[in-house]
Amino acid sequence: MATLAKARPATDGFDDVIDWYRAELAKPAEFPWAGCEWEPKPIGPTWETTPDGHWLLPEASIGWEVFGWTGTRLQLTRGEPWRYTLEQARWVLWWFAVDESGQFLYRDAVFQRLKGAGKDPLLATLAAVEMLGPARFLEWDGDLPVATDVSAAWIQLAAVSLEQTKNTTRLFPLLFTDEAKAEYGLRIGKEVIYALGDERMIQAVTSSPATLEGARATFTGMNETHHWLSNNDGHEMAAVVERNATKSADGAARTLAVTNAYEPSEDSVAQRTREAWELADAGGSLTSGLLYDSLEAPPEAPLSAEAAPAVVAAVRGDSFWLDTDRIVQSILDTRNPPSRSRRFWYNQITAAEDAWLDPQDFDSLAVPRDAAVAAGESIAMFFDGSKSDDATGLVGCRLSDGHVFTLGMWQRPPGGRGDGWLAPRVEVDQQVAAAFATFDVVGFWADPSHTRDDVTDERYWDALIDDWHARWKQRLSLWAMPNKHSIMWDMSSPARTAEFTAAAERCVADIEESAEEVRAGRPPSFTHDGDPRLRRHAHNARRFPNRYGVSLWKGHRESARKVDLTVCMVGARMVRRRLELGEGKKRRTGHVW
Repeated sequence: MATLAKARPATDGFDDVIDWYRAELAKPAEFPWAGCEWEPKPIGPTWETTPDGHWLLPEASIGWEVFGWTGTRLQLTRGEPWRYTLEQARWVLWWFAVDESGQFLYRDAVFQRLKGAGKDPLLATLAAVEMLGPARFLEWDGDLPVATDVSAAWIQLAAVSLEQTKNTTRLFPLLFTDEAKAEYGLRIGKEVIYALGDERMIQAVTSSPATLEGARATFTGMNETHHWLSNNDGHEMAAVVERNATKSADGAARTLAVTNAYEPSEDSVAQRTREAWELADAGGSLTSGLLYDSLEAPPEAPLSAEAAPAVVAAVRGDSFWLDTDRIVQSILDTRNPPSRSRRFWYNQITAAEDAWLDPQDFDSLAVPRDAAVAAGESIAMFFDGSKSDDATGLVGCRLSDGHVFTLGMWQRPPGGRGDGWLAPRVEVDQQVAAAFATFDVVGFWADPSHTRDDVTDERYWDALIDDWHARWKQRLSLWAMPNKHSIMWDMSSPARTAEFTAAAERCVADIEESAEEVRAGRPPSFTHDGDPRLRRHAHNARRFPNRYGVSLWKGHRESARKVDLTVCMVGARMVRRRLELGEGKKRRTGHVW
């Protein structure tokens, strides 16, 4: 077996611990939320099952040896051997899963749970395993992977403040058994733990990107990444951690982030990681090797005295130590904003009180993708153009029922890959042409994103929008500028701003009413296709009061949180409403001789 396993005494119980986990995980799957009206939304493989009703486990994982080591070297309390909950155990097996060549299936992970669900103890045990236990693939014993320890292991536990690292480091004095402390010569300090002389180390680090650059950490635990922001160097720190892991000598260095649900208005590392995972999961980018695991209450779950006990009991999973009655009291305490209760206790990603819409409301209105808009159906479209900074988007709206669907989005790639990038007019033109070829487009307005203070006034989209007008003006029954232009709809004018503001207010009201219809078991009057890009932009949108009412924007001019597809959604719904009111283009009268 592993290097450390070969050196252990034959009677230390290592194999007995593994046998216990195998027996427990071989039992039929039981879900903590069985019978709950608000069934949680699981993300990741932890809660997946096989067709015959058993837990889905990886084909090969050195996590079994991790169980043996933690069960004989670590303790829950003095004298009580460490045992993972079965939920944690399944996750550990997937985290340590290997392919046929012995390489890890995942190079990074996010473990997102509600507050108090045991994220720090889990991280502490994995840091201990990475320092001294069977944490790397060694060889095959038949079809079973054999593990070994990591020589010169250097573990970093990172957070944006020293106080946050203490959530994990304070666990170590009691975590190791007295026998393990003697076996490995452990010296446990407040910020650094040494073992086997000075050969191996666990180190607490805070947000100082310059001092972290170049560190040869073999494992990095990132604590509370929902607090890692631009103003505390959180993003730069995350980038340094990623670079250090990528250039590790054996390529086996990995990172694990433990976090609560993030608040979307803060643009945290947790948010960017989730959005990157959603993009990859939707097929929008290449797989990143990220194991994302979360258990979240459904969007429609109410914050009420009647519903909260069952919702919390379901979302806590195997974290049986959480007192649901006390959590419900916190939820019902009027001093706690609903958004905070949803993030901390329902593990839901929610927006602050300046959000343009309730993310849970919006998410509850997504319909299955197989209910796509059929070819030939009558639709309205709206285009929001940007030259290089903001996203360029195209959204359609079915005339029969107002269903919103995403037709395209083009955005500058992140980092240096986006230097000098311009929105691809040829690709955009092709997508617009494809929409006209597929659907009966009866209204299509386009905002070229002119600004009244634009000195250069490059009019990046004007020529293409004029070309669209020339090609399709005869098909469009509702013109953006009657008798002048069928498509050009410049939002920079005061009249257009007032019209869009009214449309934004109407759209968010429709979303709120439709969410209530869903909660009441009635079919909603507003639905969308659930496109993750549209969802992300809708969650990003902030309230923007102006002289005409409350519109939407991205928070500030330089914000990286894009909202352009939300603008297109509002615009498409606006065009549809104008068509519903029977408005059409003004036609010339008389005869031409």
